[in-house]
Amino acid sequence: MPVARPEPQEPRVIAHLDLDCFYVQVEQRRNPALKGQPTAVVQYNDWKGGGLIAVSYEARKFGVKRSMRGDEAKNVCPGINLVQVPVSRDKADLNVYRNAGSEVVAILSTKGKCERASMDEVYLDLTDAAKEMLLESPPESSESIFDEATKSNILDLPSDVGEREENVKAWLCRADANYQDKLLACGAILVAQLRVKVLEETQFTCSAGIAHNKMLAKLVSGMHKPAQQTVVPSSSVQDFLASLPVKKMKQLGGKLGSSLQGDLGVETVGDLLGFTEEKLQEYYGVNTGTWLWKTARGISGEEVEDRLLPKSHGCGKTFPGPKALKNHSSVKSWLDKLCEELSERIQSDLSCNKRVAQTLTLHARASKENESNSVKKFPSKSCPLRYGTGKIQEDAMKLFESGLHDFWGSRNAGWSITSLSVTASKIFDIPSGTNSILKYIKGPSSDASSAILDSSSTPELTPLVDNNLYMTPVHEQCEPSSINEECGNSISAKQCRSIEGKGVPKKLSKVQGTGSILKFLSQSQPAQHEKRNFDGLICSHQGSVGCFICLRILINCIL
Repeated sequence: MPVARPEPQEPRVIAHLDLDCFYVQVEQRRNPALKGQPTAVVQYNDWKGGGLIAVSYEARKFGVKRSMRGDEAKNVCPGINLVQVPVSRDKADLNVYRNAGSEVVAILSTKGKCERASMDEVYLDLTDAAKEMLLESPPESSESIFDEATKSNILDLPSDVGEREENVKAWLCRADANYQDKLLACGAILVAQLRVKVLEETQFTCSAGIAHNKMLAKLVSGMHKPAQQTVVPSSSVQDFLASLPVKKMKQLGGKLGSSLQGDLGVETVGDLLGFTEEKLQEYYGVNTGTWLWKTARGISGEEVEDRLLPKSHGCGKTFPGPKALKNHSSVKSWLDKLCEELSERIQSDLSCNKRVAQTLTLHARASKENESNSVKKFPSKSCPLRYGTGKIQEDAMKLFESGLHDFWGSRNAGWSITSLSVTASKIFDIPSGTNSILKYIKGPSSDASSAILDSSSTPELTPLVDNNLYMTPVHEQCEPSSINEECGNSISAKQCRSIEGKGVPKKLSKVQGTGSILKFLSQSQPAQHEKRNFDGLICSHQGSVGCFICLRILINCIL
């Protein structure tokens, strides 16, 4: 259930930017001949031409919709270009779109705190940049206003076509505007500049909403598409929300929204204004009741998270109708493919972004034969994530078997799997100073400095729970190595094997009074210690957490 968050003390400028028909734009950039033509991107399968996942505005004019199948789209628009999503491992490969989205994020993040909400949408907190503009070059004092900004849509501003841009310019330059609206005006100019820069550098257009919080910015970003932006002045919030269907609001599209409609007769956000905060708390609890009361008034304290990278990595596949998986071998075959892709993605994240995922989770949808209305769901299962394709595949299959046992007991038949996915989550940054741990051993004949390693040679980074493994830090520093490695540091399977069987115990004893992994290794490998360059192994962290992470990464590779 949603919970109200504290409101900021100072007014903010928040933008939500949404790339227009993103998948289509990516394909049009790859094939310029598609520009201006009715086009749709299709996730192919052999049933009625596959499902459409993006439709160009040219195709929409003919009545083509995303809910259609490819064959139906051709009937509605015979001249439509259907572009298939790239395929890898017998499933859609979205990397080309994911990478294109990263190009846009890199541009947008130059102006403020940036939260990548999905592959094609971003939140920006432009408060500081807007304050700086208001202080140094306020719009009312400028000789000219950025042209794209004058094309903004301002809620409640007369939209006469002939005088629209002049009206917008006058609104942006009002000397008598309150402080909040002056900040919004600066935000509108900043967003217009960013949108033009995105277009120039990536060829992608995007639409945007500019408001004082994330909720409002998201609601209006799609009001005027494509390639336009909409501004929500504080004075326009109540009128804007009054007629908005309650189901359009974030977190009100499901059971909570249905409850509002069925139990309280609430159809629009404005209808909530008829209920006191206490009454809403009586129905939905203190936290959710307060959230609903504030939502009806356009109040939201949700902050933009400073996040350019995803919080998790996931790979999934659906198996509708006759494609449902009905035996262990077919499940294993698909899990192996999904885990292979997941392993590549988390390995890339580790190498390029120095981030480690801790948890592997398996999700599935299943049904029982002759029980089409079965209420029981296939339970999600999680375990510590071990790096390496084979290990992830092995663990994912064990998670599936555990979930299947809970779902169906000890029977081996009579079930069907209609969806499978694996997710790597609880991703954290490797603390500063530990990057080089991943190349901690360089044997006499190794070539770790130049090797680009695959995921199968990555060390295990399984979180440790053994209370007997800990280190008490001291403040020590190591001399940095002069070896440079491309896109992160790794350790090869050969190197990892080279230290197996050299007397390193499976059950490690406590190591106290040192923060140096070198000292830990020296207890069991005195001869090897002096022969190898252990760049970065002596932890420089202030506190026990950093040292524990260093030790965890090392020990799991050894074991």
